[in-house]
Formats: sequence, structure tokens, C-alpha cells
Amino acid sequence: MNKSGFLFFAALIMAGCQQPAEKKAASTTDSTMVRLLTLDPGHFHAALVQKISYADIASTVHVYAPEGSGLDAYLALINQYNSREQDPTRWNEVVYKGDDFAEKMLEEKKGNVVVLSGNNRLKTDYIQRSVAAGLNVLADKPMAIDKTNFDKLVKAFEEAASKKVLLYDIMTERSEITNMLQKELMHIPELFGELKKGSEKDPAVFIESIHYFYKQVSGRPLVRPDWFFDPIQQGDAIADVGTHLVDLIQWQCFPEVVLDHSKDIDVYGGKIWPTPLTLSQFTSITGKTQYAPFLSPYIVNDSVLNTHANGEMNYKIKDVHARIIARWDYRAEEGGDSHYAIMKGTKASLEIKQTKEENFKPVLYILPADGKGSKEFDATVSSAIQQIEAKYPGVSAERSGNKWKVVIPATYDVGHEAHFGEVMVRYLQFIKDGKLPDWEVPNMIAKYYTTTKALELATK
Repeated sequence: MNKSGFLFFAALIMAGCQQPAEKKAASTTDSTMVRLLTLDPGHFHAALVQKISYADIASTVHVYAPEGSGLDAYLALINQYNSREQDPTRWNEVVYKGDDFAEKMLEEKKGNVVVLSGNNRLKTDYIQRSVAAGLNVLADKPMAIDKTNFDKLVKAFEEAASKKVLLYDIMTERSEITNMLQKELMHIPELFGELKKGSEKDPAVFIESIHYFYKQVSGRPLVRPDWFFDPIQQGDAIADVGTHLVDLIQWQCFPEVVLDHSKDIDVYGGKIWPTPLTLSQFTSITGKTQYAPFLSPYIVNDSVLNTHANGEMNYKIKDVHARIIARWDYRAEEGGDSHYAIMKGTKASLEIKQTKEENFKPVLYILPADGKGSKEFDATVSSAIQQIEAKYPGVSAERSGNKWKVVIPATYDVGHEAHFGEVMVRYLQFIKDGKLPDWEVPNMIAKYYTTTKALELATK
């Protein structure tokens, strides 16, 4: 793909176009094509990476996995994408099933990019082994769920550099339009001023993410594996969902700044608490009518599963106080997963809300720092939105009481599932460039240091 072709395609992605990438990119010769190796796809994110086709990825995907429901669910989603009426994909899944599936993949090396999305207890070891074999890795979050795996991950990044392969995680929240615009507005000094330092009691940055166990994916009820509820295999909430939230803070507040986790991050607080699930609720999520033995440590009152579903972390990043809360509940009464975020500047705050008032869609608001506003502030908002509109056509703002609501055209709302394709497009460009941006690797290390250190504090 030439440079102009890629830029054109990237522009369409940013504008919310959901057409397959294969129609917007020049073809590539077989010798330079990316060939996917899907390893042990125990989580549905492995399939979402393949929800569209890509001109630079060979249609044949070699899959290595044990027999079981995880593999079956992955293949069912791929078949759904291949057989849909509108823009069907053309994936050819070649599957190897056996206890030695990981060894077989490393022995055969029938591809050059390993896609990992599954049991998080095993993921860091899979990363290490794949990188050691000279394979690129695109891994779903989290790449490390505790201090031991964090240390392994650091070594994997060191080996990836020596082997000249690219190890990268799937950060879909960077593709959500309200997050993107919140970042853009933060860096218009006339509007936002400077990011406040905040305090432990009143952090300058606060993000809360609420997820639900019972949900739909690609229009069908999601069946989760029972190990999803085991913190030893899935990880606690702050080490799992928390990776997205830490990543957003780094990416939004300190864009393209190389972070040193030993100097720039100070984690000083963390706590975790459970979400109780009844056996009938557990059955509706997993299809299992009884708990597996590995869940017995979390069973209370004979049949209630206390899941490690909630966590909070408090830390400083470059002396800016930040608080993160990751929560899970059984099922949303209305709407679905929700996101709240506020960034406090000396002149304005930028707040994302996703409540019933917003029709359960994320909405970005601009609030004057003094809580009152003025004609001068209104003029500054209008000027800032004009700058934004030049980059994101159609974006506007409207006054709502003492704050401004950022109005975003529906074309930018492509949905969470489409963000996986957008991450893949970015990763493909990195492969063509032969490297990640200079800040990505140290900031991934900083991110996983933050989440695993918070968990360490929470469990002491």
C-alpha cells in the first residue's frame, strides 16, 4: 500500500466508515502479507480482530487451540462474519487441535503475527514464547495480570527489540470518538489551560468504567467461559479493564511522551471488592449448571459466587493525581457498558457521561473551571470547536445550562466492535514501518506497572 492510499483509508476509518479495509487498500504480494496465527482463542476479542477483511492480511488463518467451547465460539463468530449478507469476510480457518497446540504453532511457524485473546494466566507465557520464536504479537489486554507476569512482560519487550518483532496490545478505547475529542480539547490551552495536579482526595483525572457480564456480541448473547470468573486466570478488574483506563490517561494527558515507570508513576492506593452472582445468573452467562472446582474459594452462602469484579487505584503520573474505578455487574437494566471520565484543567474541565440522560451514549461536555462561565468563555469554546471541526468535520457544540455539549455526527459512532479493526489498521502500519512509535513500548511497560502495582497494594 502506498502512503497516499493508506492515508486515504485511515481518513475513512476516522470518519466512521465501516466498509471493509480490503476495498480501500492496495493489494500486497504474498511475500509481504501478514499471516495470522490465532493461539488458544478463549475470548471473543480474537474473533473481533477478524470482523472485517484486510488487503494486507492473507485470508488463510492458522489456528492452534485445545478442543473446547472457546475454540467453538471463536469459529462460530468467524463463520458468522463469512456468511453475512453485507460485506462478508473470506477467512479460511485451518485448525490444529491437540494438547501440544502451542508447541505445534512454534514448530510450524505458518504465520508471522500471533493473535492472543484468551486465558490471561497463560497469556504472558504465550507472549514470551512467541517473541522468542521471532514472531510478532498482537495481544488483547491485559498482557500481564500480576507482578510476576509484569516482570516476564518486561523481558519479552526486551527480546522483541533484539528479535526486531513488534509486541503490541489492543487498546480499542483510543478509537472511541468522545475519548479522541476529549484528548484534542485538552491540548487547546486557550480553552483547557493546563492540567491541574489535583490531590489524593480531589484527583485531577478520574475515570470509571462499568461493564456487564451478560451482554450481546455481534447481535447474539455472549457465552463466557467459567474461568472468566477466576481472578487467577482472568485477573482482577483493575489489572484487566484497568489497563484501558490507565492507557487513556497516558495517551490523553501526555500524548507521545515517553514515560519511565520508575520515575513518573507513583501508585499509592488500591482496593478490590466482589460482585455476588447467584448460580442461576452464572448459568445464564456461562451455560454451566454448576461451579468448577477452581471457583470454590469464591463461593459464599453455599451457592453465591463472589467474583473479583471491582477495583480502584489511586496514583500519580508525572505528579498529576489520578483515580480509576473498574466495575462489573450482572446485567444492565437499561443501556449497556458505560464510561465516565473527567479531566480538570485550570480554565475548563472536560467530562464524558453515559447515563440515561445521554440515552446511554457517551457524551462530552465542556465545563468552565469556575462553574459559572462568561461570554469570554463561550467565545473560547466556539473558537476551540472551530479548530476541532477542521479536523473532524461536522462536530459542533451547543450550550446546555452552564456547560457546553459537544455534538458529534452519528457517522463517527461506529461502535465498539469496529474499533478492533481500527487497531489492526494501526498495527499493520507499524509492521510496514518496521517499528512502533518510540513512546509505545515504555508506555505499555508503565501501564502494566501501574495496574499490577495497584493490585499488589489492594491485596496486601
